[in-house]
Amino acid sequence: MKKYNILFLCTHNSSRSVLGEALASTHYSGIFTGYSAGSAPGAAVNPIAAELTKELGYDQSKLRSKNWDEYALPDAPKMDFIITVCDEAAGEACPYWPGQPITAHWGFPDPSQVKGTEAEKRHAFTEVLYGLKKRIDLLAQMPLDKLDSMTLKDIHTQK
Repeated sequence: MKKYNILFLCTHNSSRSVLGEALASTHYSGIFTGYSAGSAPGAAVNPIAAELTKELGYDQSKLRSKNWDEYALPDAPKMDFIITVCDEAAGEACPYWPGQPITAHWGFPDPSQVKGTEAEKRHAFTEVLYGLKKRIDLLAQMPLDKLDSMTLKDIHTQK
């Protein structure tokens, strides 16, 4: 069975993209390897995002905020899909991605910007987690070898 590499991009690579990486890598189908990066990576992964990825069973030693340039290098893993998960990253000039991967934007609000109690903050992260999970579940059910960018962009509208 072919495994598909998915790179989730967000500006700071500390919350949404990290959740995408963990969800793809731990997906029940076993067909994805998730990666994440950002255009201006933060100093560390958000603690709530780290906690949720741990609950998914994701290897915590892989968690770190990375610059997206790492994945544009000749020896980097070849990506099949590149998905931006924040509006800022979607509007930025991305590096050249070898192999012409399919790209899409799955925008989610930044849960790290939520003010309030710890429970309210965790709820915001959980909402993003469930939204990403739903889209990754739908992606796993599609004929991936025949997928195009338009279909990937519209995946959230499919039932």
